[in-house]
Amino acid sequence: MKYMKRDAVLTNAAAAVLMVFILLPFVWLIISSISSQLELTSVPPHWIPEHPSVGNYGKLLGHAATAETTGDIPRFGTAMKNSLTVSFLSNMFCLVVGILAAYSFARLKFRAQRFMMMSIIALRMLPEIALVLPLYMIMKQMGLADTKTFLVIVYSSFVLPFVIWLLESYFRTIPKSLEEAAVMDGAGHMKIILHVIIPLSLPGIITTSIFALLNTWDEFLFALIFTNSYNAKTITVAISEFTTRHMIDYGMMTAGGVVAALPPILVSLVLQKYIVNGLTEGSVKE
Repeated sequence: MKYMKRDAVLTNAAAAVLMVFILLPFVWLIISSISSQLELTSVPPHWIPEHPSVGNYGKLLGHAATAETTGDIPRFGTAMKNSLTVSFLSNMFCLVVGILAAYSFARLKFRAQRFMMMSIIALRMLPEIALVLPLYMIMKQMGLADTKTFLVIVYSSFVLPFVIWLLESYFRTIPKSLEEAAVMDGAGHMKIILHVIIPLSLPGIITTSIFALLNTWDEFLFALIFTNSYNAKTITVAISEFTTRHMIDYGMMTAGGVVAALPPILVSLVLQKYIVNGLTEGSVKE
């Protein structure tokens, strides 16, 4: 009993330290967003702002009428809409194609199956910077410069292998007897996917979708290189533009970071149950 209490105390202490380590940067981000520029650049830093203000958020979200002419503040609201659009469309495409491809790899037998699966995984291991020049040439040839459409294509190209890899492993955990029963009832592959695989794999699909969403939402390199205007610039690029030649607006940058972090956090909180189920159920084998 004594050892059990000691283990519980050590476990809780380790969890508390880990929680502080994870949450402290985000807490400092919030504190910085309501602090003045003078407090943020002072030495030593002000851990608690003397005159907290939400003015940065007001300037961030209420600048639409003046940003076009002054150029002082990036069009943050437009960039956020672009990020939502690009992330949603790329994730929907990757889920539709990824579910079909993952089912094929998990259940069907065809030539070069293992080689194709390893090739898909290998594509995900390529460094992003190595793909910039070929993708830029493709963008010019397709006439899709500075468009959200090209960002959706690019994001899908590196998220899709990740989706296929995760879902293929998850689909293998579903008992084949359920599919065999559906076949006996006259169901084809599409009906099996729609009425058997997807309902049983919903926690895994949602978990995969959230991880894919985080990959596209936080992407910076491609969005920076392939966009020139706020017709397609995403939220990560907008935040970086608070750094100018003459100064860095730390308050606006941190306020933008807080706003940008809210959608993934809210999605994760709402779908927390599915995330836990998806991570645990995927380990149960037939």
